[in-house]
Amino acid sequence: MSLENIQYDAIMHEYNRRQLRSRHVLEERKKKLYRQIPRLKEIQDDIAALSANRVRRLLSEDRAESASAYEAKLADLARERLCLLKERGFPPDYLEMPFECPICRDTGYDGGQKCVCFQKMAADLFCQQYGLGQILEKENFERFSFSCYSDKIKDSDTGKTPLEHARFAVEKAWEFIRHFDETPQNLFIYGDTGVGKTFLSHCIACEILKKAYSTLYFPSYDLFNLLAKETFARESGDGGIMEYVLNCDLLILDDLGTELTNAFVSSQLFLIVNERMLREKSTIVSTNLSLETFPGLYSTRTFSRIIQNYKFINLIGEDIRLL
Repeated sequence: MSLENIQYDAIMHEYNRRQLRSRHVLEERKKKLYRQIPRLKEIQDDIAALSANRVRRLLSEDRAESASAYEAKLADLARERLCLLKERGFPPDYLEMPFECPICRDTGYDGGQKCVCFQKMAADLFCQQYGLGQILEKENFERFSFSCYSDKIKDSDTGKTPLEHARFAVEKAWEFIRHFDETPQNLFIYGDTGVGKTFLSHCIACEILKKAYSTLYFPSYDLFNLLAKETFARESGDGGIMEYVLNCDLLILDDLGTELTNAFVSSQLFLIVNERMLREKSTIVSTNLSLETFPGLYSTRTFSRIIQNYKFINLIGEDIRLL
């Protein structure tokens, strides 16, 4: 599931649109300011003339005037321009191209690598294939209800009710959201079928997307199938889905344990958990598996990484979907 040509073209078309928009905005700003402050236009013309003259002298090997002299003149003009902008209340970069992404300057690439803004657009495209946008319209904190959790029965292991577990889970979810800008975090949400693990993951995803971070959501069965297809069929394209799995700001791996577990799946899970930890990327894993079962299905090494680097959230209770 690497980007198909049509998807890649759509992303690059968006960058072209941004560049055209930026050029239009800059031209409108220039027209406005040059009418208000004619001296700015003179400064711009002087800078252009100086630069052209410098190039001509270099090409003709006429170095009568040193490079430092040209640089001094350009610096004087730049300072005068900044002073004029400041006097009229404009920011110092008002006459520079207003890029939406200052990192890649709206090209999609930073130092030959895909920019973070490219990664986000690609992640959004992948999520669209799973209809995540439509899901989050229905599954978000505004629709989360504690009434689905009983306050009558108690868990024999913790002595707490399903409602207490749910309140704790939501509290930890909001902590994750509030501190997402500051530090990488990981959640391991576990419990029986139908207790709200996927719903809670969707609630978190909704809030992180509002912060404009790249977010990838995959049912584990689908993700490992895609990885197997790309690995064994060599359909990696532009780097394959793994590139986005490892680099997105938030990865949600839902229903771990529903896939056919084998050596390949186990190795890929360790790679994802370990590599995202090294890259300081946040991950949410949800599973119906018990903590006792997990190491046997995957590996003690993977579970050790999770224990050390994930916060555990246990949801209990009756199947909400049946209720």
